[in-house]
Amino acid sequence: MRILVTNDDGIDAPGLHALANAMCDLNGGHEIVVAAPDTEYSGAGAALGALHLITPVIRRVDLPNVGTDDTWSVSGAPALCVMFARLGAFGGPFDLVISGVNPGANVGRAVYHSGTVGAALTARNGKISGVAFSQAVTGYGVEGQAWDDAVRGMSFEASADVARAYVQAFVDDMPTEPVVVNINVPDRPIGEILGWRHTVVGVLPPRTVTDAKLEPVEGDEGAFRVVMDWGEKVNVLPEDTDGGAVEAGYVSVSNLTRLVHEDRTDVASAEAALSALLPHAPS
Repeated sequence: MRILVTNDDGIDAPGLHALANAMCDLNGGHEIVVAAPDTEYSGAGAALGALHLITPVIRRVDLPNVGTDDTWSVSGAPALCVMFARLGAFGGPFDLVISGVNPGANVGRAVYHSGTVGAALTARNGKISGVAFSQAVTGYGVEGQAWDDAVRGMSFEASADVARAYVQAFVDDMPTEPVVVNINVPDRPIGEILGWRHTVVGVLPPRTVTDAKLEPVEGDEGAFRVVMDWGEKVNVLPEDTDGGAVEAGYVSVSNLTRLVHEDRTDVASAEAALSALLPHAPS
């Protein structure tokens, strides 16, 4: 089985290396290929970029602390890495895409914008299952730490253990149809994790931006920088949600569905306007 490992933090990210090594540990002689952005693409979602305007560059890279030498960087987003892999840029067809480990939980509204999750969604678009792994960060903002301080020295050992166990069983008993699974791990040693839970995607993240102001850039007339304010941390998230489970010390497992049409009655006026504009349209 061929397994692609990617992320949205870039080819040099420790979380990616930990995840790749966990995949290399799997029983069964699976072929592990790493293809990840050449720089940070956090928040890229499932974006591919304007392929008619750009010419992405792929480079073979050396990752001496990773257990495979089939390692590549791509000058594009994680979803683009997955698309290139599906189209044959890195050899034969892939059977599974694994994304992460992202420093910072991808829960609540963050799921919509996550490049880590976006890679898994893009895999399913190509009829390949995708599993995204993220790990909560302790202390950022809430304890007065900056992002770099909170992430520096972070151990991904527990996430690697979770990924190794989950993916081993996954490949031993593959689902009948491609799936997308979003897995979030608490920032604690594996022996201190309380268990795991099936969760829904929460409405709120643990913390959110509440305000954005424009400040003039000195010496550059007409230019502004955006200053964002963070609100208070949500003290209690429902434990049936992804964020609530992680906050309570559990691994969160969310099986994500496709985007589907929803029948509604509260947009009838807007739809009536279309009917008036297009009177010959079928009702």
